[in-house]
Amino acid sequence: MFRIIFLALALLFAIPAAAQPAPPEAPLLLPQMQLHDPFIVADETTKTYHLFTRNQAAMSGDRRLGTMVYTSKDLKHWTRPRVVFALPEGTWAKEGSWAPEVHAWKGKWYLFTTFHNEAMPLPANGKRPLYRRGTILAVADKVDGPYRVVRNGEPIAPKERMTLDGTLHVDPAGKPWLVYAHEWLQTTVGTIEAIPLDDDLAAIGKPRILFRANEAPWAKGQLQPDGTSVFVTDGPEFHRTSNGSLVMLWSSYGERGYVQSIARSKSGKLEGPWEQLAPLVRRDSGHGMLFRAFDGRLMMVLHRPFTFALGKLYEMRDTGDSVEVIREATELDLEGYPTHPCVQPHTPTERKVEC
Repeated sequence: MFRIIFLALALLFAIPAAAQPAPPEAPLLLPQMQLHDPFIVADETTKTYHLFTRNQAAMSGDRRLGTMVYTSKDLKHWTRPRVVFALPEGTWAKEGSWAPEVHAWKGKWYLFTTFHNEAMPLPANGKRPLYRRGTILAVADKVDGPYRVVRNGEPIAPKERMTLDGTLHVDPAGKPWLVYAHEWLQTTVGTIEAIPLDDDLAAIGKPRILFRANEAPWAKGQLQPDGTSVFVTDGPEFHRTSNGSLVMLWSSYGERGYVQSIARSKSGKLEGPWEQLAPLVRRDSGHGMLFRAFDGRLMMVLHRPFTFALGKLYEMRDTGDSVEVIREATELDLEGYPTHPCVQPHTPTERKVEC
């Protein structure tokens, strides 16, 4: 889910463990929960919501690089998070753990999450140095883990591509696909791409472009120090509507910051063509996903603002050929719009940061 150092986190890690503040006590409310790129699995068997996000030591008390999960029975009161996946030693990656998603497939649960390593360069794009970044796979027998890495943590998409935010899409024929964002650092204009998978969720074909970020009329290029203007793609996520339409949530930058938008396939199929609809939420908000609450309501969770991100819940309506926001679920997240000294307009030069 930009090249700003995680100053607060760096200071935290510099403090001896014994001197660090204790993680907050449960139950937690969403304004107390550090999270970015939230993904919620509503587990019907246990009537439990699982909110997956990048591990933050300040919240979990665990310093490992990986994925943590908060759980809740009512979407309002949450447990302290615990780490359900830690990147093992010996893999190629050293940083990241962005945008974790958990999907059921063939009787198992699969975690998709993005890592990178700045010490493993790729051919440069002009003056922009590139390095390995990609979504890897881990598997577990239960939704709450523990998850073990698959194929030694090698990215699902071709490793020469700088990719992120991979999601699983299963087409009407039951064929799995990895859909991901191809990084603007490498492409200048970011794209959303898809690659076919086999039953082991390994790539078996060539990537295909679904659309480019600048096809959205609301998307704004972000001026870079080298004078170029770049377009960001983030967070693809799918929903099949009540009349069979295929829509995709995704994020980029608009006139006033991060945007949660939506696209629709004109054919109802993954290959599109894709048309860009009006954004769902602006106000520096994005990387959202849809899920069904246990009472049947369609809900969306996203993070806002981009920096020092918090979770935000919306009640949604399936209109048949798309989805729309009904209201902000402030009775669950207790806030209208968070403010923080770190929140300010910015130009992306890296990504997925917190203050």
